[in-house]
Amino acid sequence: MRYWKAFLVIPARMGSRVHWQGRAGLAAGKQRLAGLGAAWSLQGGWATPSDNSEALSHGATSMWPAAGQPDCVAPCEQSCSQGPMCIIFFKFDPRPVSKNAYRLILAANRDEFYHRPSKLADFWGNNNEVLSGLDMEEGKEGGTWLGISTRGKLAALTNYLQPRQDRDARGRGELVTHFLTTDMDSLSYLKKVSAEGHLYNGFNLIAADLSTEKGDVVCYYGNRGEPEPVVLAPGTYGLSNALLETPWRKLCFGKQLFLEAVERSQELPKDALIAQLLHVLNNDEAQLPDPAIEDQGREYVQPFLSKYAAVCVRCPGYGTRTNTVILVDADGHVTFTERSMLDKDPSCWETSTHEFKLQS
Repeated sequence: MRYWKAFLVIPARMGSRVHWQGRAGLAAGKQRLAGLGAAWSLQGGWATPSDNSEALSHGATSMWPAAGQPDCVAPCEQSCSQGPMCIIFFKFDPRPVSKNAYRLILAANRDEFYHRPSKLADFWGNNNEVLSGLDMEEGKEGGTWLGISTRGKLAALTNYLQPRQDRDARGRGELVTHFLTTDMDSLSYLKKVSAEGHLYNGFNLIAADLSTEKGDVVCYYGNRGEPEPVVLAPGTYGLSNALLETPWRKLCFGKQLFLEAVERSQELPKDALIAQLLHVLNNDEAQLPDPAIEDQGREYVQPFLSKYAAVCVRCPGYGTRTNTVILVDADGHVTFTERSMLDKDPSCWETSTHEFKLQS
C-alpha cells in the first residue's frame, strides 16, 4: 500500500494537518489538493506547497504513522441493524504535577452506519468557537457526538444499549451541541438534562468545563442510571454503551491499552502518543464471551451481540467510522485529532489535526 500525506495549514489561531491513507485515499487526496490550486503539488508521495517557506512559517513540520490496519475488515455474518455504538476512554488531572503532563487525554470511537451523512470535524458557531463533527441525518442535523470549544467546554455522548428504540424520541446529538454553545456550567447543564432525560432514548453524557485559571470540572449523567449527575474525581474512566465504568470486557480491555499508552505520555513526543492512542482505538480483537453485554442486550440474538464485542467495530455497512484523540496540556493548549472514514470505504481514511489555546 502506498501512503499519500499532506499538510493543510490555515494562518489563524488554529492549524490543520491532513493525511490521506489507503488505495482509495490517493484519489481523495488528489481531489482535495486540486481544489487548492497551483499552490500545491505532489512530489514523491507528499503534497507540498510551491512556496515551502509559507507552509513552514505556520508550523507544518511533522506527521505520524497510520494507525491500526484499516484494510483488514472483520467478516460479519449479518449487517448490524440496531443503534450506534461508541466507546470513550479519558484521563484527567486538573493540576498535573509535571509541566510535561496533560490535563486531559481523551480517545473515542464513533460507530455508525456508513451511509449516515455527517460532516468532518471543523470550527462552527459564534466566532467559530466550537470544534466538532456534525450529524447531517435528516431531522437531526447539527447534532454531534463529541466536541470542544475555545471557551473550554467539552462534551461527549454515547448511546445506551437497549433493544427497542423510541422513534419519536428527541435526537441525542443535540445534548452535546446545546452544551457547547450554552453559558451554563457543566453540572448545572446536566441537572437540567436529567429533568428532561425521559424525552430521549438511552444515553450517557460527559460534560466538562476546562479552565486553566479555575481548574477543570468533569461531570457525568446517564438517563438509565442515577437520577442526578455526578462530578467526577480526577482519574481514568471508560464509557461505552452501558453506564460509566460498567465492566464490559471490551471496555476493560481497551481501558488497559489506553492506560499503557497514557503511562508513557510524558516521555513520548505528542505525535507518537497520538499514534499509539489511534492504534488502541483500532483494536478489533473480539472480547468474548461477555456476560455483562449479553445480559444488558438479552433481547438481542447472540451472533448480533458478538459484532459489538471489540473496541473497533466492523460490520458490512456499519462500524467504527471516526477515531478522535483530544489532548489538553498544562498551559491549555488543545490538540484535536480526528481520523475519519471516507466514502463509506473502510480502506480509505483521512486524518486531520486542529490546534488552539483555551481562552479560559
